[in-house]
Amino acid sequence: MNTILVVDDEPNYLIVLSELLRDEGFEVYTAPDGREALAVVRDVDLDLVVTDMQMPGMDGMALLEEIKDFNKDLPVVIITAYAEIDKAVAAMQAGAYSYLAKPFSNDELIVTINNAVSHYSLIRENTRLRREVKQRSGFTGMVGKNPRMRQIYELIEKVAPTPASVLITGESGTGKELVAKAIHLNSPREPYPFITVNCAALAEHLLESELFGHEKGAFSGAAAMRKGRIELADRGTIFLDEIGEFPLALQSKLLRLLQEKRFERVGGTRTLQVDVRIIGATTKDLKEEVLQGRFREDLFYRLNVIHLALPPLRERMDDIPILVNGFLEKCAAQLGYDRLEVSPEALRLLMNLPWEGNVRELENTIERAAILCDGTVIKPEDVQPESVSFDKDAQWTREIDILQMIPESVQLNDVLYAVEEQLLMRALEETGYVQARAAERLGITKSLLQYKMKKYSIKKQK
Repeated sequence: MNTILVVDDEPNYLIVLSELLRDEGFEVYTAPDGREALAVVRDVDLDLVVTDMQMPGMDGMALLEEIKDFNKDLPVVIITAYAEIDKAVAAMQAGAYSYLAKPFSNDELIVTINNAVSHYSLIRENTRLRREVKQRSGFTGMVGKNPRMRQIYELIEKVAPTPASVLITGESGTGKELVAKAIHLNSPREPYPFITVNCAALAEHLLESELFGHEKGAFSGAAAMRKGRIELADRGTIFLDEIGEFPLALQSKLLRLLQEKRFERVGGTRTLQVDVRIIGATTKDLKEEVLQGRFREDLFYRLNVIHLALPPLRERMDDIPILVNGFLEKCAAQLGYDRLEVSPEALRLLMNLPWEGNVRELENTIERAAILCDGTVIKPEDVQPESVSFDKDAQWTREIDILQMIPESVQLNDVLYAVEEQLLMRALEETGYVQARAAERLGITKSLLQYKMKKYSIKKQK
């Protein structure tokens, strides 16, 4: 809902104008003079100011100058008497969007206001896009030829043109936000905002205010009315990341938004309507959260109209060469190199690592390797992930001549595999197959232990 401030010292005229604009679907604030108008401008997230030129004290021209000092982009429409056209022209030169000379028709007023509001919306969107372009990674496309990823692409193509809510699930780092952006960019909502909110990053009261906005004085520190992310995403898409962490107390408010497209700002009584598509993402099993009473069942079904389950990287290892090439191109551009390469040995190592952090971990590994490698060719020692560490100065390596135990004809991978499997088996047997204890003994994470057990076909035992 667009918000307009009407300023006029004639009470009857103020009433008529404000009622007309409310009937047209605008949220309207009023002020009888320039001083009160400035207070509203500072306190409310406005989309337009309509002001009379002739007012006692601060006239329309002085008010225009103050508004432009506060927000140079906020459009101002000046209302003048027919004899004041020269003043109206001066106001246009000072930054007014337009002027209306009395008497004017209601249709003329509404057309001018709609044009001004659309103009301001375009300015805001361009500002947002410029900011997004500055922050955007050079490698933004979805990459992969794995059959499961092809299924994801097909689903995106089918789902994007529809208004359906979407739930994206997958481990951390699998690209859930990338999928949400792809849905938005391939939908009719593409010209409008795509706004992300991390539900796990904010406390309950902050999340409510961030999403739904608040009125002035709604809580301590609410010095001005502020539109929330949902209102700013009108006609676009809002992506609720980590929606499994959404507070139970706020879930009814989110459910109403999904069902009716209506909500109230925090501390407000006016019901606002918004056209926004909601895409949620989570690493959690929301069905289990419903069973545990931490997530509303009706909200789950409203969100889960379309479900996209992203595979972890270890289940699409054939995509690693393509992903690596993309990350290398990005790093080369950032570091000013003509090109960066990865050696066959390094790529082979990358294909055999567990990638608990999925695509995000792979990208970070390539970025670190590109910075630390000697020259422009990444070698195996450059791509050891942080989760894989070793003590090259360990005492036992000086006490035992390992090479005497290994035949000369044996290849490196055969030795590594044989030793790793035996160490895994010993740790599991000595800890009674308690995986957490076995992982601790081996100095690795439990998820990495489980990956290696699967790799060597070691069955879980109770």
